[in-house]
Amino acid sequence: MTTLTASQRKTLDAWLTGRLGRFKPGLRLAVGFGLAAGFAVIVQACLLAWIVNAVVMQGARLATVWPALAALPAVFAVRFVFMLTAERASFATAAALRLDIRAQVVRKVLALGPAWIQWQSSGALTSDAMSGVEALEGYYARWLPNRALSVLLPFAVLAVVLPADLTSGLVLLATAPLIPFFMIVLGKTAAELNQRQWARLAQLSARFLDTLQGLTTLKLFDASRREAEMVQSVSDAYRVTTMQVLRIAFLSAVVLEFLATISIAIVAVLIGFHLLYGKIPFERGLFVLLLAPEFYLPLRSLGTHYHARMDAIAAAERLAAILETPGPATTSLEPLRPASAYTLQFEAVRHTDAAGHPMLDTLSFAAEPGHVTALVGPTGAGKSTVLNLLLGFISPTSGTIRVNEQPLATLDPESWLAEVAWVPQRAHIFIGSLLDNLLIARPNASLAEVHQAARDAGAHDFIDALPLGYNTPLGERGVGLSGGQIQRLALARAFLKNAPIVLLDEPTAHLDAATQIDVHAAIRRLARDRTVLLVAHRPATARLADRIVVLDAGRAVQIGTHAQLASCDGLYADLMGPDAPRSSFSETIDS
Repeated sequence: MTTLTASQRKTLDAWLTGRLGRFKPGLRLAVGFGLAAGFAVIVQACLLAWIVNAVVMQGARLATVWPALAALPAVFAVRFVFMLTAERASFATAAALRLDIRAQVVRKVLALGPAWIQWQSSGALTSDAMSGVEALEGYYARWLPNRALSVLLPFAVLAVVLPADLTSGLVLLATAPLIPFFMIVLGKTAAELNQRQWARLAQLSARFLDTLQGLTTLKLFDASRREAEMVQSVSDAYRVTTMQVLRIAFLSAVVLEFLATISIAIVAVLIGFHLLYGKIPFERGLFVLLLAPEFYLPLRSLGTHYHARMDAIAAAERLAAILETPGPATTSLEPLRPASAYTLQFEAVRHTDAAGHPMLDTLSFAAEPGHVTALVGPTGAGKSTVLNLLLGFISPTSGTIRVNEQPLATLDPESWLAEVAWVPQRAHIFIGSLLDNLLIARPNASLAEVHQAARDAGAHDFIDALPLGYNTPLGERGVGLSGGQIQRLALARAFLKNAPIVLLDEPTAHLDAATQIDVHAAIRRLARDRTVLLVAHRPATARLADRIVVLDAGRAVQIGTHAQLASCDGLYADLMGPDAPRSSFSETIDS
């Protein structure tokens, strides 16, 4: 973890204020009512000073001061209403901003897609979207309104104090900068501690979520106790950091209160001497003395909420990193031209990752309608990269991907993905009923269509055997179902969507031999009259393909049928194993 520099904190501060946008009127309303409450305080002090002077110094009767006494509760009430309105306006604005920023984070994460998410910690992302966004409340509801009021209200008080007593006004003017000065000095330490606290929280969230998700595996390997000790260690580190932040917060509050108290005491002593020597009337002196605490109140509040700013900046570092991450590049978008079948053409496609490592190197091949095209190759050869490019999760560095002669980069994602069914290696099952999870593919599908899709995928029998059938509730990630059942549900989604293009990422991974046979049969049914691109790791899955593209280091080193490639020396025969038939046939590219 690196400590943020002053310029970085300033940049994040500007980033936070830049989020205001259409929410600025709400904060302006809060500041306006806060300023009005400040003017009510001045009127209140004026009335109190006049009443006390009239009764104590001039011996006025009740009839004389009655109008002022009657006006005083009205001023109190008006001040209360102004302060309440300011509070509600600021917190309503902060709440709306939090919802907006959280929605932006969720939309951005969805736009970046699984290719980006797989390198992130789920726990840290959850912490950013929940706790991180919540930490912005103090910044928008407290810090920003008080920052404006800390400038406006003291000047409003000075405007009436200086004519009343020049010396007291100069003292207020001279001591006022002390509070922001010490606020900044203490805030530097608080900033580092806040940043460390958020780093610890992200680490704790990631560790805790990973532990929960892997609890079954930890139990199987008798490692749950050791992992619990690791979670406790991270939790203790977070507790220590939190207490350090609180210690600085309490220390700064005491220092700011002490400075304000000393400054008010100086004003009181000076007014006392002025009254003693008859340099100022009692009413005017009392008026100035009543306003002195109100002069420092906005500055003290600003100092108190300075930690809300530090907290928000620490959280904003991660949020800004997510929201400013560039997504897949798009140019002028056009809808995909409808067709009964689609050909996918890769033309010298290159792709490099963020670190500059080549993932695909001038890859060229075609996937044609009515055929199953399989991508085979060792780990890291670029098979998943091909699918990620087609799904729009990433963009090619160079080269062109065409869909029926239309460049994929120019297609509207919605119109393109509407024609694609994707079956990932590990299908995600959401909390809800089994029927709800199937209807994700086509929400308006009828129950009969859902049943037919399940039959085509070989899933209807096991669903029908469940006590509640299609209404069976499922847990996160398909708790209650086996791996083969989850995979058949994923295939049922593809059948239900009935898209002309099907992308399969090793759908038989992690399945036993019997279940693999059932899934292969479902894939054969799914492949009829469709363009199917299949990532295969197992020989049995590769044999489903009409054409096989063998990838190595991002290049197509062999293209042909299973029989052609298995009968000659080359990478495909090596991947099939030592029992694969060989010949001296040297041609490895079937154009």
